[in-house]
Amino acid sequence: MAGAGVDIRVDSTGLGVIGLAEVIRHYPDIHQALKTLRHILKQERPDLLICVDYKEFNFRLARTARSLGIKVLFYISPQVWAWRQGRVRSYGRIIDHMAVIFPFEVAFYQKYNIPVTFVGHPLAGKVKAGLSRLDALHRLGLSCLLPVVGLLPGSRSHEIRNLLPVIMQSAVRLAKEQEGVQFVLFKAPSVDEGGLRSELARYPVRVSVIEGQNYDALQCCDAVVTVSGTATLEVALMGVPMCIIYRLSRLSYWLGRLLVKIPWIGLPNILAGRAIVKEFIQDEANPDNIAGEVGRILRDVGYAEQMREALLSVRDTLGPPGAASKLATLARDMLFSDSTRRN
Repeated sequence: MAGAGVDIRVDSTGLGVIGLAEVIRHYPDIHQALKTLRHILKQERPDLLICVDYKEFNFRLARTARSLGIKVLFYISPQVWAWRQGRVRSYGRIIDHMAVIFPFEVAFYQKYNIPVTFVGHPLAGKVKAGLSRLDALHRLGLSCLLPVVGLLPGSRSHEIRNLLPVIMQSAVRLAKEQEGVQFVLFKAPSVDEGGLRSELARYPVRVSVIEGQNYDALQCCDAVVTVSGTATLEVALMGVPMCIIYRLSRLSYWLGRLLVKIPWIGLPNILAGRAIVKEFIQDEANPDNIAGEVGRILRDVGYAEQMREALLSVRDTLGPPGAASKLATLARDMLFSDSTRRN
């Protein structure tokens, strides 16, 4: 956004945390960011506020905009269809339009008479390699004769802290059980490289760290270990077998179990409506389970192929390419609409 000329008033890097305990730990920074943005809304009175994801923060910001008569477009629906569904009425009172990225979300919002548009998923049509697999393997310094396992530890600091150690312990175990296995770790731009390499040095296994060529590298992978999030969808769209892992503080986890109404956390499983890849959450996210599942993917050709076919079927749920253009058109229409906001 900065590269496109956007005036960045508050940098959200480091503010994207998940779980009650994690939010409490970062509360001073989050509160200050919200205070700053509320002040901007009051002083500059923009014509339109576009809230992108980050549901709890943006809910409060949208409520301020509502009180000031500023139109609100919320992009990427809060997963109210998954947990605490009663919150949808609260969102309906403070926004003018919801732009959703999954087709099944339209009926959910229409049920509550909230204006909604399916713009498609921003990844639709974009997740594809630029190089051939052989060229990508050569560029990454990997052998085409040995299996490749991708490691995606996430982009948030608490994900790196909580999940990278168990991912690396799983890699060590796999290296002992699967001769010649090669590891590629996908580094997010927000992750400190020095700290990452320092952590990797603690484990007796060679890992190639890459950044910025994700799809070329993903096509080289025979299996992937990834934290839950958008990355799971990218892996799915590349048709790479995977397992999904996640850990929260115990408080956040148990609260989540009470509130979440769907049986999965991984987007491929949610979109497929069934468990097509294994999810290892909390204590189940351990080296035994992770190495065992990845080992099965590498050894059992039929199991891996069945998973690939199921993952590629997820692509059809995302709609056609062009989500950004559709969202821009929706924002433009809201800006130049003469209609008054809903009561």
